[in-house]
Amino acid sequence: MKINQSSRLKAQIEEEIATGALRPGERLDEASLAARFGVSRTPIREALQQLSIAGLIEHRRHRGAVVSAPDPKQLLEMFELMAEFEAICARLASRRMLVSDEVQLKKTLESCRLAAESGDTDAYYYENERFHQAIYTASGNTFVAEQAMALHKRLAPFRRLQLRVRNRMQTSFSEHKSIVEALTEGDGDLAASRAYAHVAVQGERFADLIASINRAAARQ
Repeated sequence: MKINQSSRLKAQIEEEIATGALRPGERLDEASLAARFGVSRTPIREALQQLSIAGLIEHRRHRGAVVSAPDPKQLLEMFELMAEFEAICARLASRRMLVSDEVQLKKTLESCRLAAESGDTDAYYYENERFHQAIYTASGNTFVAEQAMALHKRLAPFRRLQLRVRNRMQTSFSEHKSIVEALTEGDGDLAASRAYAHVAVQGERFADLIASINRAAARQ
């Protein structure tokens, strides 16, 4: 029972981190969370331990558990690895994609288009997640897909913030479209390079992301 309850709480807190309701650097007080969710502190403590293992929170001296806010260097390194995972999955998918995978990929692409046109960054975030999952599945490599998804979740709060940068959502959809074109043409190198560029945050994009994180922290 406790395991189920702590897992449910983990999912709820994880969702709040991913949606920005809990911001990077924000303190997670066990007593406050227990009161808000109507549970004892034990399952809250277990949920926070699970989130710590996943890398979404960290324990700091004198502050306790806080939403993980990696320094810029570490964050850049994480995005670099994420970009490599994306490129690997895209290259494999270009060779191994089944008809059903292609149908799902195009379905998620259309959903991304509709969300982008609506201007709803929250809706686009979830459709974007499904789009990337479709590529991971199409790669046919379960291990790489699992690793990519784990890091994808770890970076969720920051990827979500990135979508709030002016015109990023529309640019993201255009990049999705170009990746799908390369995949359906079976061009592995092109699909990989486009997938890498889509996720990598360098130069102005990285500066914009750091600025967004700093603004979020200032609103606490």
